[in-house]
Amino acid sequence: MNLVRALATVSSMTLVSRILGFVRDALIARLFGAGFATDAFFVAFRIPNLLRRLFAEGAFSQAFVPILSEYRTRQGEGEAKLLVERTATLLALALLAASALGIALAPVIIYISAPGFAADPAKFEITVAMLRITFPYILFISLVSLAGGVLNTWSRFAVPAFTPTLLNLSFIFGALFAAPYFDPPVMVLAWAVFAGGALQLALQLPALAHIGMLPTPRLQPRDPGVRRILLLMGPAVIGVSVSQISLIVNTIFASFLENGSVSWLYYADRLMEFPTGLLGVALGTVLLPSLSKYHAEADNEQYSRLLDWGLRLTLILALPAGVPGLPASLDKPSVGASVNAWVCQGVKCLPPVANLAELVSILTKPAA
Repeated sequence: MNLVRALATVSSMTLVSRILGFVRDALIARLFGAGFATDAFFVAFRIPNLLRRLFAEGAFSQAFVPILSEYRTRQGEGEAKLLVERTATLLALALLAASALGIALAPVIIYISAPGFAADPAKFEITVAMLRITFPYILFISLVSLAGGVLNTWSRFAVPAFTPTLLNLSFIFGALFAAPYFDPPVMVLAWAVFAGGALQLALQLPALAHIGMLPTPRLQPRDPGVRRILLLMGPAVIGVSVSQISLIVNTIFASFLENGSVSWLYYADRLMEFPTGLLGVALGTVLLPSLSKYHAEADNEQYSRLLDWGLRLTLILALPAGVPGLPASLDKPSVGASVNAWVCQGVKCLPPVANLAELVSILTKPAA
């Protein structure tokens, strides 16, 4: 496998997704501004999105791919498919239960993650309503992460890399064309999250069927491979949790400030994540299957060489991201110059973190 070509494929697809994400955020800022309504949505979206990063694309992906690669290398594709089926079944059942629990406990979750909203009953109520719509996103995106891990292990990088664009397209379409049909209009963003998650999963299924890895329900929670994945998720959760917990802490503080504070923080964070997703995540996605393969083959020399190559490339490409950038102008009157100024301040503080985040995305890969 040509890793440079694979990296170029993933990075180019990620670039498309990030550009559409930038358009999405600019459109949300243009149409909805930064205030009462957007604060409510960004908090409602942050909870399932945080769980996605913490478990689906974080701990689960880092634990699942090495075990799957080992099964494929040592035991063949038949045993690898059984592992996928057993893991997918257990994951789906656990996520269905978690989604139902999250919907039922939405007021408690909002009170914990954005306690400042409790002082404004209308703001609290709309945030709870949107969280109940967005929470099932964790079900869809976790299954998408599993499917993407399988496809990446089979060196099918294009489809998983392209998949996130569907969420951005869902946002763009909803904001431009469907918002007038919702009351309040910002509710369209919550439904766009739900639709985007379903579309991403739908795109992955034909690709899995093409390589003969489309799973069928097979519940066996005591399967040794499944248990190893669960055990590996523990250290991986610790490895990816620090930055995610910091986002929750930031949101808690911002919820006590004036309307728009959560939105300002979100816009600045999104600009910081542009280089992180384009470089660090893309490189980690490409390297993990190969690192897992060399680990399964006990080829320490190739494993070390590949890891060194990834770290060198990350440093070379990521250092420019340490120079604070200038955010796009948010010139809608309802957003105002003050929003642009606050987002500028956030962006000036965040880019140096991008370098560390890219290195973490390479280094926090558990051994099988």
